[in-house]
Amino acid sequence: QVSLVESGGGSVQAGGSLRLSCAASGYTRSSDYMGWFRQAPGKEREGVAVIDSAGRSTHADSVEGRFTISLDNAKNTLYLQMNSLKPEDTAMYYCAASWMGWLPRGRSPLDSTLYNYWGQGTQVIVSS
Repeated sequence: QVSLVESGGGSVQAGGSLRLSCAASGYTRSSDYMGWFRQAPGKEREGVAVIDSAGRSTHADSVEGRFTISLDNAKNTLYLQMNSLKPEDTAMYYCAASWMGWLPRGRSPLDSTLYNYWGQGTQVIVSS
């Protein structure tokens, strides 16, 4: 049974930083993709950053240069370092994993429908 447990959320002022963690367990083969997604009230879930099994990362344009995803395979832990936070970054942040194999042609790895294992989420609130 795959388990993903997020931590590290909280309240911070604009311009501040947070680091989210996602502890993963319950699988024998490393996932093909792991990523961070977020959902603000009244909005659809959106991809923030993902990383594949080769260590290649993709970040959404809205966070490029501010957020950095990383994966510690020894600890089975996924991280999201968030710097220069803005009020519009306020959302519930979810960790997700996929064993999709090859990325379907024409699909973005930030597409949340490609992921079938999800954590419970951790809240991030950024005040102005």
